[in-house]
Amino acid sequence: MTGDDLRLDHITFYVTDLAAEADRLRRGYGLEPYAESTAWGCRSVAVGAGLVRFVLTQPTTGDHPGAAYLGTHGDGVADVALGVADATAAFRAAVNRGARPVSPPCARDGFVTATVQGVGDLAHTFVQRPEGLDERALPGFTPTPATAGGLDAGLAEVDHLAVCVPSGELGATVDFYRHVLDFQLIFSERITVGDQAMTTEVVKSGSVTLTLIEPDASKEPGHIDEFLAAHGGAGVQHLAMSTVDITAAVDTTGAGGVEFLPTPATYYDLLPDRVGRVKYPLRELRRRSILVDEDHDGQLYQIFARSAHPRGTFFFELIERLGARSFGSGNIAALYQAVELQRANHRDARTEAAA
Repeated sequence: MTGDDLRLDHITFYVTDLAAEADRLRRGYGLEPYAESTAWGCRSVAVGAGLVRFVLTQPTTGDHPGAAYLGTHGDGVADVALGVADATAAFRAAVNRGARPVSPPCARDGFVTATVQGVGDLAHTFVQRPEGLDERALPGFTPTPATAGGLDAGLAEVDHLAVCVPSGELGATVDFYRHVLDFQLIFSERITVGDQAMTTEVVKSGSVTLTLIEPDASKEPGHIDEFLAAHGGAGVQHLAMSTVDITAAVDTTGAGGVEFLPTPATYYDLLPDRVGRVKYPLRELRRRSILVDEDHDGQLYQIFARSAHPRGTFFFELIERLGARSFGSGNIAALYQAVELQRANHRDARTEAAA
């Protein structure tokens, strides 16, 4: 197994209400159902658009592993499946390097799959696909008829997944992905905003990119700490889906019921001093609360959906890259500065009103 062999095959979510979640993703993001399965202890539906492929699995018995996952974490990402040329060899190599085996190699419908444990309760299934088969096909799944009237949000692929780990566990997590699964460390940064701080390290292999985030326990608790507490440990905090026109994607998904986090108006007042010429008119970015960041390679545009999770944990991100290879860390400080400026303006307004 080499890092260049890996590709993102699909992502499995454990969910408490399969029908409701499939409907929400179809209406909001245009992720159409295309296959289904009824296996031991669970029901599953595969949904997708472009290269975005999710498997939604609802346990139907208490002894299915998804039941324990849902009891601890609620709905969430349970498995990031990795496409490989030889699943048996990849599994053996990972286990020999220290990965904990979950499911040994199994052949079905021309596929070979095998699973190891990743960080926390996140698993990784190696998927070896038969040649010449529909690239969306899955072992044990039956294709379903296409539905009419779905929206097209222009989603292309999964850009990255952000995984939060408790303070003190980032180093071991990075080592696992580098030395056990052959990922490469491509980016590392410590981010400090006010009294909070966190460290981000990004690992990549082929088309699979994981942003690993650890809070600084010596600083004030922030949203990473809140996620870890609400989620019940390490896990996928958010998943970014790419598009070539983020304004159109925001309009389409918004019309489908997706709510996005608002951005302070002061963020856009400060934007011209922080980035160069942008692709979209500033008023259009402001109206949609789209964020902008840039690095030496170009710009990126991103927006975060409001979490629909009962615990307020997992959420989606939409992202458009114009050459940029980073992950929007500049927006963290920029948003903090904008919020502080907004607070100062409110204080000044209250002072003037009281005078």
